[in-house]
Amino acid sequence: MVVAEPANKNETERSMAVFTLNTYPALKVSKPVSARTGLPRLFAAAIVSDQFRETLLNKPEEALANGYLGQTFALTDREKMILKTIRADTLTDLAQQVNRALKSI
Repeated sequence: MVVAEPANKNETERSMAVFTLNTYPALKVSKPVSARTGLPRLFAAAIVSDQFRETLLNKPEEALANGYLGQTFALTDREKMILKTIRADTLTDLAQQVNRALKSI
């Protein structure tokens, strides 16, 4: 791997500023990072793992308690309650119902 050295310190600062702005443009300052990553991580796990997806759809309490690959999901109490009460046959249906529930309150 070849790394190009910046010509001067200002070029380094400008590169870092551009990287930061391009990488995190949609983050809201009001929520901690963990609160913004729980649901996307949960749905990503359900997409890649048939076993986790089936547990999430049929036994959501167990899926939330056990997590995926030994890691639990950083969810708000409201998100946990929504996931535990929704009954869906498919991941698509679950995602749609969760989205509607989160928008309604």
